[in-house]
Amino acid sequence: MQMENDNMNFREIAGQIFLAGVESVLPSRLITNEMSLKDNSLKIGHLSFSLETIDNIYVIGAGKASAMMGAEVEKILGNRITEGHIVVKYGYACKLKYIVVSEAGHPIPDTNGFRATREILGIAEIANWNDLVICLLSGGGSSLLPDIPDGCSPKDMIEVSDLLINSGACISEINAVRKHLSVVKGGQLARVVYPATLVNLILSDVPGDPFDVIASGPTVPDPTTFLQALTVLETFGLTRSVPRGILTFLKEGVEEKRSETPKPGDPVFDKTFNILIGSNRMALEAAKSKALEFNINAVIVDDQLQGDTTTVAEYLVETSVKFKSDKNEVKPVCLLFGGETTVKMTGKGAGGRNQHLALLSAILLRNIRGITILSAGTDGNDGPTSAAGAVVDSYTVPAALSKKIDPEKYITEFDSFHFFKKAGGHIITGPTMTNVMDIIVVIVE
Repeated sequence: MQMENDNMNFREIAGQIFLAGVESVLPSRLITNEMSLKDNSLKIGHLSFSLETIDNIYVIGAGKASAMMGAEVEKILGNRITEGHIVVKYGYACKLKYIVVSEAGHPIPDTNGFRATREILGIAEIANWNDLVICLLSGGGSSLLPDIPDGCSPKDMIEVSDLLINSGACISEINAVRKHLSVVKGGQLARVVYPATLVNLILSDVPGDPFDVIASGPTVPDPTTFLQALTVLETFGLTRSVPRGILTFLKEGVEEKRSETPKPGDPVFDKTFNILIGSNRMALEAAKSKALEFNINAVIVDDQLQGDTTTVAEYLVETSVKFKSDKNEVKPVCLLFGGETTVKMTGKGAGGRNQHLALLSAILLRNIRGITILSAGTDGNDGPTSAAGAVVDSYTVPAALSKKIDPEKYITEFDSFHFFKKAGGHIITGPTMTNVMDIIVVIVE
C-alpha cells in the first residue's frame, strides 16, 4: 500500500488496520476454508458430494473477486472441472487452466460483459441432473453479468446503468431494476441451471449480506417485482430519462406481459445452495484484532453503514467527538465502520464515495485535533480512479490551503481524487482481488 504525503503516525496505523481487514477476506483464505477434496469426497461448506455420482463439474461466476476464487477452486478440483467461465472487472483477471476468464466493464456494462453473460448462460443451459455447477459471486457481479431485454439495445442498458448509479438510489433499489431487465439476475440463473445441483459461494459486498441483493441475486428467490422496479425509477425521477425501450419493458412486466422473476418456494431452487464465505463483518473483526496489536482499544460500531455520504461524514465526526470527550473511554480508541454510502453526483470531477467522504470529513475536522479518519474500498478501487480511498485529520485542510488548494471547490465539483492527488492522503493498494464494501477506520486520541 502506498500512502502519499503521510507523516502522521496514526495515519500509518489506520492504513495497517485497513489492510489487515482486506487480507482477511482474500479468496485464497476464504475458498480453502469452505472447500476441500479428499479421495472422491468433495466438501463445500456443510455440503458433501461423492464425485462418483457427478457426471460433470461446471464453474461459473462474476465479480471482482471471482477470478481469484476460481484459481483456488482449480487448485482443489483441477482437471475434474469439465468447463467454466468467469467474468471480472478489467484489471481483476488471472490466468486459469480450466476456466475461461473474461474482463468486462464495471460499474457500467460493456460489449465484453454482454458476451460473457451469453457464454455463462450457455454453460448453465447444458448442465443436467447429475451435474454440479459451482457459482462464484462477489461484488460487481450485477454490472458484469448484463443482458439485453426484448426491444432494447446494448446502448439502452449502458444508459440506464449510468443513470441508476448516479441517481442516489441505494444498491437494493438499483438491483431491483437490474433484476427485471435480465434473464440472469433475480434467481433466473438458478432457473436456467435447474435440474443440475447449484452451489453458490458468495463474497458479500452489500450491508447485511442479503443474498437476493448481492450481484442482484442470480441464484436466490427474488422478493422484488416489476412494479417495485418501476417505482424506483419514478422515485428518483428517472422515468423521463431512461430509454423508451427500458420503460416499455418494465411497464409490460407490471401488466404481466413479461415473466416475473422466480419467488420463494419455486421448485427451481430445490437443488440450489447458497453459502456466504466472506463479508464486511469478517474484515472488521480482523481490523479490530490488528488495532489491538497496536495496543489501541477497538470497537466495531457499525457493519451496515449506509446513506448519503454527506450525512455519514457528519455522523462519523459527531461519533468520534463523543468518544473523544468521554473521559471513561480508554484512549486511543479505534472505531470501525463498514458498509457503503451513496453519492448523488452533480459535478464532473473524478473520485468515489470514499474519497468524497474523506474530504467531507477533513473539512469537518479542520478545528478538531486528535481524530484520524480513513475511508477506503476493500477492492482497492474507489470510483473510476486508481485510489482505494483516503486518510485525513485536522491537518489536512490547513495544509491544503497553505498550498492554495481549496477543498470546498473540490467538494462542489465532486473532484476529491484530484484534491488528494495534490494535497496528499490517498490510499493506493491496486486491485486487491476481493470486495466486501468499504472500511472506515477512525482513531481517536
